Amino acid sequence: MRSFEDLLDESVTFHGHLCPGQVLGVRLTMVGCREVGVLDPGRTRNLIVYVEIDRCAADAIQSATGCKLGKRTLKHVDYGKMAATFLNTETGRAVRVLARDDARERAWAYAPGGASKKEAQLQAYRSMPDHELFVFAPVLLEPAGEDLPGQPTSRVLCHQCGEGVNDRREVRRGGHILCRGCAFGPYYQRVSPGAMVTPVETAVAG
Repeated sequence: MRSFEDLLDESVTFHGHLCPGQVLGVRLTMVGCREVGVLDPGRTRNLIVYVEIDRCAADAIQSATGCKLGKRTLKHVDYGKMAATFLNTETGRAVRVLARDDARERAWAYAPGGASKKEAQLQAYRSMPDHELFVFAPVLLEPAGEDLPGQPTSRVLCHQCGEGVNDRREVRRGGHILCRGCAFGPYYQRVSPGAMVTPVETAVAG
């Protein structure tokens, strides 16, 4: 496997800045890939990664593995946890790697006096042993055919909105085929033409 520093450099370039999440994400990736026997993640088609958070570490995991949403090799499971599951599709081996919550406090033992919280984490996450930084264990993971890379397995039209739905994401209710937005309510709200739209204020987190 490529060195930690090489993977981190590429991750920082991809993400845009260095932060503890980048260091943690690269370390997490190295553990996950090692445990499932993928030693060259950026150059294999046999790896699928399920990321449980949409924070900085997710970019690090994408960069270090080469997995992508568009290739269907990177999956976002919105649990809000600093964790990811790595699946070697050739062997079927899978492991879930979870960042330990107590690693944040342990970081102070690896940092010089006077370091800020960010500085302590940046230094500690580089050098802490894997078992102090993560909890990882084998898991069983068998993706359905419609979740695997490749051409869409199906395409249907929603009876209500008429929009196309790929890969069996539709909902069948009362003899009708519905998209999930029509079945459960969309994540957005439709507005009439010319209506005023209030911008959403966002903050960038490291």
